[in-house]
Amino acid sequence: MTLSHLKKICREKSLRMTAQRRVIIRVLSESHDHPAVEEVYQRIKNIDPKISLATLYRTLRLFQEAHILKRHEFGDGISRYENASVKHHHHLIDKCTGEIIEFHDDQLEALQQEIAKKLGYELVGHRLELYGVPFGKDKKKK
Repeated sequence: MTLSHLKKICREKSLRMTAQRRVIIRVLSESHDHPAVEEVYQRIKNIDPKISLATLYRTLRLFQEAHILKRHEFGDGISRYENASVKHHHHLIDKCTGEIIEFHDDQLEALQQEIAKKLGYELVGHRLELYGVPFGKDKKKK
C-alpha cells in the first residue's frame, strides 16, 4: 500500500495527521513484511528519534481500531502488523526460519464457504494460519 493511499484512508476516517503519525504511516507503507512493534519502532527511530514507543503503541492501536492495520500473532506471542486493505490472503509460517508466506487459493475459499453452508451458516469472515517446516528440514522450533 502506498503512503498516499494510507494518508487518504486516515483522512477518510477523520484521523488527525500529526508529524509522528506521518512518520509511522511512512514506515508502515514501506514495510513489505509483517513487522513486530519493535521492528516498526527501530525503523521509525531511524527517521525521527523523538517518537516514543508509547506514541507508536497508541498509534498502532488507533490504526487497528480504524481498520487501517491488522494485528496478527503467529503463535510466538509477538504482535505483527500489516495493512488492512491488502487483498484477502492467508499465511504460512515457516517454523524453522519464522518466515511468513502469504498465499491465496480459490479452491480453499470455496471449500470454506461450502463447509459453513453445510453446517447451516453464512460465512462472514475467516482467517487461516498454517505452520510448517520445509520437507527434509530439522523440525526444531526457531
